[in-house]
Amino acid sequence: MPGVVVAVILLIILALVVAVSCIKIVPQAQACVVERLGGYLSTWSVGLHFKVPFVDRIAKRVLLKEQVVDFPPQPVITKDNVTMQIDTVVYFQITDPKLYAYGVENPIMAIENLTATTLRNIIGDLELDETLTSRETINTKMRASLDVATDPWGIKVNRVELKNIIPPAAIQDAMEKQMKAERERRESILRAEGEKKSTILVAEGKKESAILDAEAEKQAAILRAEAKKEATVREAEGQAEAILKIQQANADGLRMLKEAAPDQGVIQLKSLEAFAKAADGKATKIIIPSEIQGLAGLAKSVVEVAAEGK
Repeated sequence: MPGVVVAVILLIILALVVAVSCIKIVPQAQACVVERLGGYLSTWSVGLHFKVPFVDRIAKRVLLKEQVVDFPPQPVITKDNVTMQIDTVVYFQITDPKLYAYGVENPIMAIENLTATTLRNIIGDLELDETLTSRETINTKMRASLDVATDPWGIKVNRVELKNIIPPAAIQDAMEKQMKAERERRESILRAEGEKKSTILVAEGKKESAILDAEAEKQAAILRAEAKKEATVREAEGQAEAILKIQQANADGLRMLKEAAPDQGVIQLKSLEAFAKAADGKATKIIIPSEIQGLAGLAKSVVEVAAEGK
């Protein structure tokens, strides 16, 4: 009786172990390919699943996240017979777990070989310069070719990137020399442009300075002319005023003389004074009016009479 109880307990424990082992939980971003008696049964997605013991089995666990594979450098030959090393990076994602499980034996190796073959075909149609400058075009062509080729395997190629393009050493030296010459050429151009701009700025400065000097000289000449004009006007005004005053004085003298009503003797005496002033001059010939001659005789007579009286 105790042996039967032990056997029952062992059977219950075994049944529990088997039942627990048949319960499967598929985590996020994964899928399971399930077979029954060696044939494909179904694909389990995220969640809780139960398989029939001793009949069903999980044939393959598939990761549904985007995956990245970095392949080693592959030797390729360009159209102009230059051998170079190119390594690529492929970004892919499994879209059909069943096709991925049964489509190809080693999917990663298959993608690597397919990448190398496609890369050689594309680079073989390009020359070295085109290969170095058309990286984006090469990436696009490779992605399209790989995506079509890997579709029967349940794989979608999202991106293909050329990581490194390594030309031969001689080509690298020539490229470095060319790049150095190009840098020196650009430096010379920039230096020439800088000198040109500097020369232009200096010329502009001299031009502006000359214009300012000319403007200053013009203003100074205008001011000098204005000052000279003002001085001439002032001088003319002064002379005119002096003439007016002299004329006014003469007019006043004549008016006063007229108002004084001088007799004939005073007039003759004034004429004699004027004659004396004229005789004091440097003139070599003096024309004496008849009136003054008579006055001179009168003066002589007066002198003689005065002498006799003495």
